[in-house]
Amino acid sequence: MEFNTEVFGLFDKKWALLTSGNENDFNTMTISWGGLGTIWNKPVASVYVRQSRLTHDYMDKNDLFTISFYPEEYRKILGVLGKKSGRNMDKMHDSGLTPVKAGDSMSFKEAEVTLVCRKMFRQTLEKENMPEDIARNFYGGNDLHDMYIGEVVEII
Repeated sequence: MEFNTEVFGLFDKKWALLTSGNENDFNTMTISWGGLGTIWNKPVASVYVRQSRLTHDYMDKNDLFTISFYPEEYRKILGVLGKKSGRNMDKMHDSGLTPVKAGDSMSFKEAEVTLVCRKMFRQTLEKENMPEDIARNFYGGNDLHDMYIGEVVEII
């Protein structure tokens, strides 16, 4: 049996945009943490969003989110969208990407693949449940990540 490990590099090496909201009000951010798999007999994607991020607010108020992957030529744009907050810039216009509906959520025309996900679960990653070095290196302050698991309901 051949085991394809390319999926492990999707988030870490290729990056993605996590987008939540609808065509009238949405936000996006670059993510490099995530996973694909199955739970509760459903195909799922998991993503991790710091509680301080504007996208966290959108994830909490919306049932759907998208994860979209881009060709290498968009790497610089994804870098900006990961560093800048929607509180400080108009990401939708300043990025040069073209917003498009994806199911009842949003993505961008330039995406190679978009996963439309229905939120099933959210939980805060607690420092006391991690190895000490990870807690120290990633959570010296208290800006924790919340893990969101969404059922993949459509692949575009």
